[in-house]
Amino acid sequence: MKYIIKDMRSLCELETFEINGIKAEYEDFGDKYDTNPEQAEPYGCGNMQFIPRPSTKDVLKKYKITEDEYEEICSALSCLSFGSCGWCI
Repeated sequence: MKYIIKDMRSLCELETFEINGIKAEYEDFGDKYDTNPEQAEPYGCGNMQFIPRPSTKDVLKKYKITEDEYEEICSALSCLSFGSCGWCI
């Protein structure tokens, strides 16, 4: 398996995400959201986190990966977890 994950300067988006040469979507692996919005400035984030979800046969087939490779990618997507941020303010 070969994957490329490159985040953008905005931290919460990926500039490049490919798995085995296939353009990938982080949403296939989990959700990204502010887990503490009440602590954020308006238009900011209190605690942005990527929350992995269990794999599905469809996702494994789509990217031609194993369950262990799926877990490895979820770990790499932790780059989308960065806590508080005010870049959008």
